[in-house]
Amino acid sequence: MEIIRIAALSDNYIFLLYDPQKNIAAVVDPAEAKPVLKQLSQLNAELVAIFNTHHHQDHVGANQQLKQKFPQLTIYGGAEDRGRIPGQQVFLQEGDRVQFSDRPGQVFFVPGHTRAHIAYYFPPVTPNDPGELFCGDTLFAGGCGRLFEGTPAQMVNSLTKLRALPDQTRVWCAHEYTLSNLRFAITVDGENADLQNRYQEVQTKRDRQEPTIPSLLGIEKRTNPFLRWEQPSLQAVANSNEPVQTFAKIRAMKDKF
Repeated sequence: MEIIRIAALSDNYIFLLYDPQKNIAAVVDPAEAKPVLKQLSQLNAELVAIFNTHHHQDHVGANQQLKQKFPQLTIYGGAEDRGRIPGQQVFLQEGDRVQFSDRPGQVFFVPGHTRAHIAYYFPPVTPNDPGELFCGDTLFAGGCGRLFEGTPAQMVNSLTKLRALPDQTRVWCAHEYTLSNLRFAITVDGENADLQNRYQEVQTKRDRQEPTIPSLLGIEKRTNPFLRWEQPSLQAVANSNEPVQTFAKIRAMKDKF
C-alpha cells in the first residue's frame, strides 16, 4: 500500500491509498474532487473506497462527485455520523475492521472534535514497517482538534487510544497546522528540548514550503502537549494534576492563542 499525500483547499490534506499491483485506490477524507481525479488519472487507477473520519465539509466535500465517477466505490464513515456524511454506505464502530486491497485496518471511535469522529489504523505488515494512522482532526502534528461537539473527557479518552499505538506509527492528520501548533506548544512546554528542536526543524521545512505530514507518533508523545497531560511542567501550567482538567485548561489556552 502506497500513500500519496494530496494538498487541497487552503491547508487540508487528502490521502490516496494505492495498490500498484491491482491498480486500485482508496481515498481518506476527500475535501475536493479535482486533485483526487487528477492523481487517479495519472495512476490510471480505479477508486474503490472513500474512508471518511467525520462529517465536516472539508473532509467529505468530494464524496458525491467521486461516487458519480466511480459508482462501484464504497463510502465508509462512523455509525454516529449517519445522515451527515454524503453517500455513506458503511457505518463503522469501535473495533470494526476495514480492508484496502490486502491490507486490513482497525477502526477507533475517537469523539471530541465531533461526537462521531473515527480513525483508521493499518498495522505494520512486518516488524520493521510503520503502522499508518489516519486520524482526521482528532490528533494533529503538535496539536489536536478543537472540541466542537465533544468534551475534554472524551478527547482525553480518544487521544489515549491513539497514544497507545507504537512509536513508529505514521500520523496522517488532515491539516498542515504543525508550525502554528508548535508555536503554541512552546508557550506551555518551553523547557522541552525535543520540542525546541522540533520547532526549529518544522520552521525550516515550512520556510521551504515543505509538508510536515506525516508525523511519527513517537515524536508526538515527546513534543505534543495534548498527549502529555501527565507531565509535571504542563500540570503546573494548568494548575492541576488531574488529566482531564490539565488537558481542558491547555486546550482552552490554545483556543485563545
